[in-house]
Amino acid sequence: MNAIKRAQAPTPKFFKTLRAIGLVLAAIGSAVFAAPIALPTAIITLGGYLAVAGGVVSAVSQLTVELKSAENAVE
Repeated sequence: MNAIKRAQAPTPKFFKTLRAIGLVLAAIGSAVFAAPIALPTAIITLGGYLAVAGGVVSAVSQLTVELKSAENAVE
C-alpha cells in the first residue's frame, strides 16, 4: 500500500479524534510561537515543541488505516 492510498483509506474513530487533538496542539504552538508580543524564551520554546508534536501526531494519525482496508489494498 503506497502513501497516497494509505492517506485516502478510512481512518479509525480513535485516530480521527487524535488527529483533531494534534491539529489543535499545532495551532496553539504556532500561535504562541508567532505571537506579536515579547514572551519569555521558555514559552516560545514550549510553543515550538507543541507545534512539532501536534504535527507529528496529526501525520501519524492520518496515515493509520483500518485493518480491513489495509488487507483489501494488499490483494
